[in-house]
Amino acid sequence: MSDVPAPLRLIPLPGLPEVEPGTDLAKLIRETAADAGIELAGRIVVIAQKIVSKAEGRLVALADVEPSDEAREIAGDHDRDPRQVQIVLDESVRIVRRGNNVLITETKHGYVCANAGVDLSNAPGEDIAVLLPLDPDASARRLSDAFSEGGEKTPVVITDTFGRPWRDGLVDVALGSAGLAPIKDARGARDCAGRELLVTPPATADQLAAAAGLLMLKSAGIPVVIVEGFPSEGDGGVSDILRDPNLDLFR
Repeated sequence: MSDVPAPLRLIPLPGLPEVEPGTDLAKLIRETAADAGIELAGRIVVIAQKIVSKAEGRLVALADVEPSDEAREIAGDHDRDPRQVQIVLDESVRIVRRGNNVLITETKHGYVCANAGVDLSNAPGEDIAVLLPLDPDASARRLSDAFSEGGEKTPVVITDTFGRPWRDGLVDVALGSAGLAPIKDARGARDCAGRELLVTPPATADQLAAAAGLLMLKSAGIPVVIVEGFPSEGDGGVSDILRDPNLDLFR
């Protein structure tokens, strides 16, 4: 029974005030956690992308966007606002597929998702689009370093909700990480029958994101979840685990 994992505890962080451009997000989360009696040191801090983007000023007013002919054509085909389509194009390197009023694009980060992650919900004003962070791994690193300063390593995972091919519904996945290995190489280990594992790489960062997503209810305003009891081994960013296009059979 020595291999039975220890229980995990997921703790939602309540009371986080509205995040604005320029907010010191690490300080805000630390102070809110302290007020709630929640310890961060040595635990994993899972943070919804939207508050990271807001703090970093990744906001665009639709009124400031001049749509291109391409954006107007796509918008007309899919009953969309051409200004929003233009922002999606600006944040993308290619359109993977479009139809049913949805744009699936590949972002500059290498993510394949709906609308390049551009979102108008829970924005700080009407007709304001929230974009993904420029470099989610770097954002996670800055936050992890700030939380870890003078104490135990405190890993960070930045998440967003993504759809999935062949399935309905959304699941939180990792956009950025720091302080833990985003994928665990279990090759060489043994299963319960003693057989050697040859291809078993659990996507640790995504698993943590999905677990925390159960508590990140928009109606409750919970964008931060603390994970206690998970062994944060290794280090790395989500960019390290994006599949090589030459090995991707779905492109």
